[in-house]
Amino acid sequence: MTQTTRTPTVAVIGAGISGLTSAKMLADYGVPFTVFETSDRVGGNWAFGNPNGHSSAYRSLHIDTSKHRLSFKDFPMPEDYPDFPHHTQIKAYLDSYCDAFGLREHIEFENGVQHAAKDPAGGWDITDQRGATRHFDLLVVANGHHWDPRTAQFPGEFTGTSFHSHHYIDPQTPHDLSGKRILVVGLGNSAADIAVELSSKSLQNEVTLSTRSSAWIVPKYVYGLPADKYFVTSPHVPLHWQRWVIQKMQFMTGSNPELYGLPKANHKFFEAHPTQSVELPLRLGSGDITPKGNVARLDGRTVHFEDGTSGEFDVIVYATGYNITFPFFDPGFISAPGNHIRLFKRMFKPDVDDLVFMGFAQATPTLFPFVEAQARLLAAYAVGRYTLPDPAEMERVIDADQQLYTGHVLDRPRHTQQLDYFVYEHDLRVKELPAGVARTGRRAVHA
Repeated sequence: MTQTTRTPTVAVIGAGISGLTSAKMLADYGVPFTVFETSDRVGGNWAFGNPNGHSSAYRSLHIDTSKHRLSFKDFPMPEDYPDFPHHTQIKAYLDSYCDAFGLREHIEFENGVQHAAKDPAGGWDITDQRGATRHFDLLVVANGHHWDPRTAQFPGEFTGTSFHSHHYIDPQTPHDLSGKRILVVGLGNSAADIAVELSSKSLQNEVTLSTRSSAWIVPKYVYGLPADKYFVTSPHVPLHWQRWVIQKMQFMTGSNPELYGLPKANHKFFEAHPTQSVELPLRLGSGDITPKGNVARLDGRTVHFEDGTSGEFDVIVYATGYNITFPFFDPGFISAPGNHIRLFKRMFKPDVDDLVFMGFAQATPTLFPFVEAQARLLAAYAVGRYTLPDPAEMERVIDADQQLYTGHVLDRPRHTQQLDYFVYEHDLRVKELPAGVARTGRRAVHA
C-alpha cells in the first residue's frame, strides 16, 4: 500500500469474528472504515440461522474451546458463562463486543460486497449489493472459511437422502432423522457432535461413523479443568520437541481412537487436528454408534467400505469440511485451490500491498485472540507505522512459516491453515511488528 500522509479509507468484508475485531482495532487507531455485511446481524458463523446462509451452527452446538482461551484480551467473556458456552452465548458476547466499542454504526447490514476490483490508480472499487460502487484505499477480507461446504466424492451414486453438516440444525431439521439408518462421514468436532446427537436411543436411529484418516479424540476436561488450560506451547522451544513430548504423554488422555473401535489413526498425535468430545467415546463404547473406515463406493442405498463390509443406509451426513472461497473477486485473480493460499503471516499477498486477509487459519487452541493479534498488525499497517518486507522476503517467510506450522501434518485441505496460536502471537508481537516499525523508520530516513 502506498503510504501517504493521510489516513487511508478501509473496506472490511464481513461482520463475523474477524471483521468485528478488525473494525474495533481500526477504530482504536482512528482509521475510517466501512464494514459490508450480507446479513442483517453480526456474528457470521456464530449467528445461528443466519439469513445469509453462512452459519454452520446447529441447535445444540457448544464451543469446543473454553471461554478462558476464547476471550478477547481486551473484552473478557462474562464470569457467569460456563466453561464451554452455547452458541447463543457466543452470539450475545459478539453483540456486546460490537456495542461496547460502537462498531454497529460502521456496519452496512444487508449490503455485502458483490465485486471487488483493483483500481489501476491504486486502491479498490467496491460494488455492493445495492449496486453502488465506492472507492477505498485498503481492502480487508474477513468473509470467513466455514460456510462453503466441501463434500466427499465417492464412486457410484447414493439414492437415499444426503446433505452436508453445514445444513444440519437438529434431528428434525432439515430432515426428519428418527428411525433411520444414518451414516455420518467424517471425524471432526461437528461429525462427533452430530453422530452423538443422532445416536440417542430416543430417536431410534442406527448410526454409523465413517472416517478416512481416523482422529485422536481428546477430552474437554482433564483433572476437573478445561483441557485447553493445560495446552500452552512455548515460542522459545522448537515446536517439534514440544510435539514429541505431547505425543509421548497422549496415553494419559485416552485419546487413541483404537480404544473405542475406530480405525487406527494414520498419523501421530497432533499431526492432524484432534477431535474434542466427551460423549463420542461413551457412545462408541456403548454400541450406540458403529465405527467404520473409509467409504469405497456407493450403490443405491448400499454403502461399501474399504474393509470389505457394506451396509444399507437411508441418510448420509457429510461432515467433511469447507472450502476457502472469495466470491467477490474475479475468477483467476485470487483463489484458494485445495484451501491453499500463500499469505505472509497469514495476512498479506506479496504482490498486492493494499489487501489484507483476516482470520484465515485453524489456530490451536484458540481463534478469537489469534484474530486480535492480527488486528494489531492490520491497524499499525493502515496508519503507516508498520511496513512490509520486500516481496522476495515475504515469499521466503511464507515457506518457512508453512513448514513450521504444517510441515508435520497430513496433507489435507483441512490442515493447510493450521498454526500454533502461542508461537504465532509471540512472533507477531515480539518480532514482526517491531521489525515492521524499524523498516518504516529506515524508509523515512531514506525518503
